[in-house]
Amino acid sequence: MLVSAGGTGVSSYARELRHAHRTISDTGALLSDRLILEQPAPARFGRAGRWLRALVPGERHAREVPARGGEDLLVTPDVFRVAQVYFDVHRRPLPVRAPGPPGIMHWTYPVPLTLVGWHNLYTVHDVIPLLHPELTHIEGRRYRRLLDQLRRCAARFIAVSETAREEIVRATGCPRDFVIDCSVAVDSTSAPAADLPRGVESGGFLLVCGTVEKRKNVANAIHAYRQSGVSMPLVIAGPDGWGAADMASLVETTPGVVRLPYLNRPAMRALIGHARALVMPSLAEGFGLPVAEAMALGTAVIASDRGALGETAGGAALTVNPTDIAALAAAMRRVATDDTRRAALVASGLANAARFTPARFAEGLTRAYAAVMAER
Repeated sequence: MLVSAGGTGVSSYARELRHAHRTISDTGALLSDRLILEQPAPARFGRAGRWLRALVPGERHAREVPARGGEDLLVTPDVFRVAQVYFDVHRRPLPVRAPGPPGIMHWTYPVPLTLVGWHNLYTVHDVIPLLHPELTHIEGRRYRRLLDQLRRCAARFIAVSETAREEIVRATGCPRDFVIDCSVAVDSTSAPAADLPRGVESGGFLLVCGTVEKRKNVANAIHAYRQSGVSMPLVIAGPDGWGAADMASLVETTPGVVRLPYLNRPAMRALIGHARALVMPSLAEGFGLPVAEAMALGTAVIASDRGALGETAGGAALTVNPTDIAALAAAMRRVATDDTRRAALVASGLANAARFTPARFAEGLTRAYAAVMAER
């Protein structure tokens, strides 16, 4: 059972978690704020109505809807938006009661919700707001309060990497065995070149992808590209995030930089799969999904040598100090001009990507679920 979540990285995680759950169990349901998952969630109550509903303490009830696509839905309208307000008002998660016997509730993100009587597991993707508040717009004090409250109703926190697990333990002070690293699954199915955005040539560009924000270190990637002397374009693909406006002039005044906004998943996977190399010099990550995706699709990777990105790369990327622009420029130049080195990176990346198969992800989740149920 899992929550349907938004956001590029989290939505990919939710999708793979949903697939894994289907291999683990033939029963399950999705908690949703809408009857049709494929449609955007309506702001049903409006801001004022949401606040009025959140002022009322106590449980909310989920209504069971017959199976669609093999999974039942448990529907509570506008529950995720109401829960955020409820947490601000009452300083605790919104309790939801579901019909039927209790089981495991795996939340794909630390949302301020708890399913009453169930074993609640929360995937905490990172604690960047607590350890690196200068790199994010997320308010650290509220995030700490949220994690502290979720600890009280959680059976476990689930981490997406060993690095994230260690950082969660360090930042929250929770016991080490309270946090389980289940890693991540990566989609390795082919990405057709036909899905590339118009004007982008397969194998003829370097790629920076994801939300353009401070912690992604996009400015240093552009400065390094300027120094590299590389003739192929540097494509920057993804929506604007916190701090993107500060980089707008740098993007506009750098010859060879191609800025693409938010793209659908097929187009983004095509970019990752057909780039000369993925460039990801992030300053902080919980996992680094584009690195694993690129390797699984046979694309060479240049990545930060620290934290979760170093762990995810597993020695199969060209890793650099993300603050060293000259080193990053040299890495771009090498991967753009040295076919032998690039081929070696592709081969080692494919081998490393075997750590992130759906089967391995399902195995890790099965062990985590079994450990929780054994404590019942």
